[in-house]
Amino acid sequence: MANFQGNRINPSRFSRGQIKFHIIACPLSIFMILPVVFLIGNAFKPLGELFKFPPTIFAHNPTLDNFKNLMNLAGSTGIPMSRYFLNSMIVTVLTVVLNLLITIMAAYVFSKKKFKIKGALWEINQMALMFVATAVSIPRYLIIVKIGAYNTWFAHILPLVAMPVSLFLVKQFVDGIPDALIEAAVVDGAGDITILRKVIIPLTKPALATSVVLTFQQVWSNVETSNNYITNEALRTLTYYCNSIGVNNAVAAAGMVAASSLILFLPNLIIFICMQSKVMNTMASSGIK
Repeated sequence: MANFQGNRINPSRFSRGQIKFHIIACPLSIFMILPVVFLIGNAFKPLGELFKFPPTIFAHNPTLDNFKNLMNLAGSTGIPMSRYFLNSMIVTVLTVVLNLLITIMAAYVFSKKKFKIKGALWEINQMALMFVATAVSIPRYLIIVKIGAYNTWFAHILPLVAMPVSLFLVKQFVDGIPDALIEAAVVDGAGDITILRKVIIPLTKPALATSVVLTFQQVWSNVETSNNYITNEALRTLTYYCNSIGVNNAVAAAGMVAASSLILFLPNLIIFICMQSKVMNTMASSGIK
């Protein structure tokens, strides 16, 4: 029994005890991956196949015309597609980095520090989990205009720089760090920054990776900021451009819409694959708690 590993969350080798799980998991995995395969296939289908009924999962006559038309359309507007992509990368990277810094520092303060309005501030964060972006769109717009961030890079970053769900998730991990470990670091002369770098961050890597994935997906797919706070076309993001393609003629632009959907989907897939093990550890830890 000491060598049995078949029922571990992440077993290091195959065991016959896993066969029953594979029998159930394999068909479910195939079923769940079909939308991804269908999305990829659609991007390479000619226009005739996109409207074929019944629809097919794979492209029978694959073509790159959808991507070529997408690039040509962007060039005809005066703003190349590479500009939209660069804008999205700049906004996403800056927002994710700032969000990560704010989240880990706030989680440390809420978990390990004591101050008078700590409870009230945490309740505000919990209440913020209930609000969707639409409910706070007008206050956000007024704030962006008042601080002079309208039509600037900051208008993309400010609305998404703090995410209540990320703070909630990371704080639960910081709560699990023994106070004795923090006290030992203080006795050794460590300040708050050193404690964050050498104690908190190494022990909360799974939660931070999950926070990065959630923030990346939120920022990368965000259209609200380009719609509401930006009028300069050169500052708008790739998601805004891709979502505006099929507005005037959904039928003729169906191929370009399919190609743009794949382009928008791939970064989310890549970031999740890169941090999959950390995210799974976070879910496993949350389930155990």
